[in-house]
Amino acid sequence: MKLYTAHRAPNPRRVTMFLAEKGVREIPMVEVDLNALEHKREPYRQLSPLAKVPALELDDGRVLTESRAICTWIEGRWPEPNLMGRDAEERAFIEMADRQAEFALLLPIAQVVRHTHPGLAVLEQPQFADYGQAQRAKVYEAAQWFDQILHRRPWLAGERFSVADITAFCALEFAKLMKFKPGAEGFSALQDWRDRVAERPSAQA
Repeated sequence: MKLYTAHRAPNPRRVTMFLAEKGVREIPMVEVDLNALEHKREPYRQLSPLAKVPALELDDGRVLTESRAICTWIEGRWPEPNLMGRDAEERAFIEMADRQAEFALLLPIAQVVRHTHPGLAVLEQPQFADYGQAQRAKVYEAAQWFDQILHRRPWLAGERFSVADITAFCALEFAKLMKFKPGAEGFSALQDWRDRVAERPSAQA
């Protein structure tokens, strides 16, 4: 079994942080050099035809891609501590919060960074700076919404830490590349939540 990852990218970080929360150290990790475009060449394309990281190669040779799918597999293999819900109802609400964090927050942040940061020009060809700048409004809109949620409860999906918090945290960490800090924009609850997550050992993974 091997996990192909890229430590600076947000989606691979979601998986490594998830593993750290579980205390799982048994999976060897293989670093993929994104700046060298290693993910777009063979033999990696045999593992991940869409040229995305992360990818989990199982012992039987099958390969899982997509961060959420990999985390679901990990949750099944190492069910404690539980991060995805203990029953159908809790699982549904955690998945909702996780998808919201992924699509409303992480995706527009990624579009801003990929299309405006000169360091990512090698990965995003061509870059469309106007499109990237236009996505900033979506980031602020999502941040305001999550800030309101976190004024009402301690964690994104409810009363306990979950995979949704991992996704949102990795998104905000990536947002440093667009010089976005929630507290500086008036999103105090979002900043307080981010700082609490940053104190967890898994945030250093």
